[in-house]
Amino acid sequence: MNELTVTLRWVADATGGQVVAGNPSAIVGNVTTDTRTLGAGDFFVALHGPRHDGHDHVAAALAAGAGGAVVERGWFEHQARVVPEGDAGKVGLVVVSNTLLALQDMARVLRQAAESRVIAITGSAGKTTTKEAIAGMLATRLRVVKNKGNLNNHIGLPLSLMELRRRPDVAVMELGMNHQGEISTLVAIADPDVRVWTNVGDAHLGFFASPDAIADAKAEILEGADATDVLVCNADDPLVMARVTRFPGRMITFGYSPDSMVRAVDVEDRGISGMRARLVTSAGERELKTGLLGRGNLSNVLAATSVALEFDVPLDSIVEQTERLRPADRRGTVLVSRGVTIIDDSYNSSPAALMRALDVVRSERGTYRKIAVLGEMLELGEHADALHRECGAAAAAAGLALLVAVGGTAAEALAQGAVHAGMPPSAVHYLDRSATAAEFVAHEVRPGDLVLVKGSRGIRTDVVVDRLMAGAA
Repeated sequence: MNELTVTLRWVADATGGQVVAGNPSAIVGNVTTDTRTLGAGDFFVALHGPRHDGHDHVAAALAAGAGGAVVERGWFEHQARVVPEGDAGKVGLVVVSNTLLALQDMARVLRQAAESRVIAITGSAGKTTTKEAIAGMLATRLRVVKNKGNLNNHIGLPLSLMELRRRPDVAVMELGMNHQGEISTLVAIADPDVRVWTNVGDAHLGFFASPDAIADAKAEILEGADATDVLVCNADDPLVMARVTRFPGRMITFGYSPDSMVRAVDVEDRGISGMRARLVTSAGERELKTGLLGRGNLSNVLAATSVALEFDVPLDSIVEQTERLRPADRRGTVLVSRGVTIIDDSYNSSPAALMRALDVVRSERGTYRKIAVLGEMLELGEHADALHRECGAAAAAAGLALLVAVGGTAAEALAQGAVHAGMPPSAVHYLDRSATAAEFVAHEVRPGDLVLVKGSRGIRTDVVVDRLMAGAA
């Protein structure tokens, strides 16, 4: 199928804007909002945020070889000419009232024109893993595009959907949020045919009154659906299942529950070697093995399997692809440096996700001395200290020989929770910075140790992993 042709005129029509420079029939290149990664011929959308205004970089973008830009009318009317000398006929400018809405409108119109099927994924944990698993399974028989990295918000999703100009068979898109109304905006842009709801957890609890409020915000994934749409949802999550009864289309449930339509039975947690289970589906049963760690990731695989079966991927192909799955960077990657085994889960954290990671450590039957470096979990509001203390108790139950808690007062509460649950005070350490923790742990580890490293991105526990990979002191 031929690619969709995106021209300056198309951009103006999609956004309600006006072509003020360049040939309206000129083809628009890759759309970007970042001049740091801009390539020759790319089309720059000048967004303005709380700290930076993309309009300040329009001249630099055009000078660097951008084929054109979308700018706001107020800026254009008061700005001196920015098109480089000699390029007035080559460089295109489209003027709009609001560049963010214009970017979203471009994605919305392109999504409808491409005629590709769209899968949208939401959940408090596991979105990226589920996205990668779905994309990998579907790619065995279909042409697939997906979000790059974590481009899953009100800016990243529209940029990702611009890949629909290639008219793939399917687009797999994760939808991120930390406030009410954000999923609603993203669903209206993506207009998904298949919606996947992985779970409801305690991530971002500081922005919500309760887990129920988080669930209500996630339930925005159901908006705009009709009888032809499909919902893949977690039968083991009561907060999810309490809200999906209003979905007007067809539902596929996954999980460990006996009534799940796609389920895992005879589950074997093999610690850092991954998971093994018996996969039960309407298409048959198979033994399922994955190197992804923990029951949370096995649940993500079940969600992906549900989608793949909907797209007629053979069960044997699903099982083969599941064995090939590898975690995304810093999301449960198992590394080895000088005899020290490291679980790098430093990309982000929440209480529920941390509990699952500690379960992996607890279930590991190897002869490791077990260590955890746990960074503070942010965005938990008034619940922070209590949730960190609960996680400290879980750390104590994981059989740790050494626990290092990193961050502010909530991390200190985690350390206190571990001691209160029975860990010797001499085995628990609280440090306020990851850089300090990195040096401390590098001096403490020895060959044969297993080290879990996990924390919110703002705490930067990734520097602990990097220091350990560089070698113990």
